[in-house]
Amino acid sequence: MKELELRENTIDVDTYLKLRDSVGWKKLTRKQAQAALDGSLLTVGLYVAGQPVGMGRLVGDGAVICYIQDLIVHPNAQGMGGGHMLMEHLISYVDSLTEEGTEMMLDLMCAKGREQFYSRHGFLARPTEHLGPGMIQYLDKRTS
Repeated sequence: MKELELRENTIDVDTYLKLRDSVGWKKLTRKQAQAALDGSLLTVGLYVAGQPVGMGRLVGDGAVICYIQDLIVHPNAQGMGGGHMLMEHLISYVDSLTEEGTEMMLDLMCAKGREQFYSRHGFLARPTEHLGPGMIQYLDKRTS
């Protein structure tokens, strides 16, 4: 098995766009992608033999709430444990930001059918008895 390596804050806009495309995510403009990377608290690249095959991206205020915005592993590299490595690194990073005597909320929205992966990392599916469902709104300025 090839050795996996994690590197912080090394993902460039071209790599980000290629990784998003590899898993069929919505297209972004280069400007959007660069702004997303620039606004991140942390990006973590997943590498095999020096080549990027995945990434995780964390956004938020770093004090009260953090959000795992992107977790991508190229289909050719899935099943090697890289997704778990990325998750553990992101969770550990948020833990390091959490002030003693407080709690930090770490959120994410997962693709349908991926709930079990995130549950193994301690995430709760909503709704629960005390938490309503997650909600989303798209502000669409695309032309037809």
